[in-house]
Amino acid sequence: MPIKNYLPSLWRGSAPVRSEHDHPFYVFQQEMNQLFDNFLRGFDAAPLNALEERLTGFSPIVDVKEDGKEVSIKAELPGIDEKDIDVILSENALIIKGEKKEEKEDKGKDYYQMERSYGSFHREIPLPAGIDNKKVDATFKNGILSITLPKTEDAKIAGRKIPIKTT
Repeated sequence: MPIKNYLPSLWRGSAPVRSEHDHPFYVFQQEMNQLFDNFLRGFDAAPLNALEERLTGFSPIVDVKEDGKEVSIKAELPGIDEKDIDVILSENALIIKGEKKEEKEDKGKDYYQMERSYGSFHREIPLPAGIDNKKVDATFKNGILSITLPKTEDAKIAGRKIPIKTT
């Protein structure tokens, strides 16, 4: 944009004529938008999708612990029936998915209230190599899903400490 557009009109000989795109704040806003677009372009969209899922739907809290013998997973699934939960073991991940259905009905002398809430969830937990697929155990009690994934004998002894030498 020519500098003469910012000079008083008596120095230029005519009244200034600007379009919306010539306004300095518009140009500044466009540059800021471009800066944020370039900054966010390098990030994976998965964390943003997870945040959106947490804000708009149900996503159970999951604790994962691993020791030398097994991987244990506990998922909090309050208000969900066992028949509405699926646990799927793939080669390198455990998938917990299901549907939450909740209905509340309240009747009084002068009112009637009915609320319904539905939502599905899907959690995929990556697993280390060496899980014994035949000995996996899952239990569901009081809204807590507990899954135990024992490691194979090879996986139990696969790790060993390496001594460090000084020179």
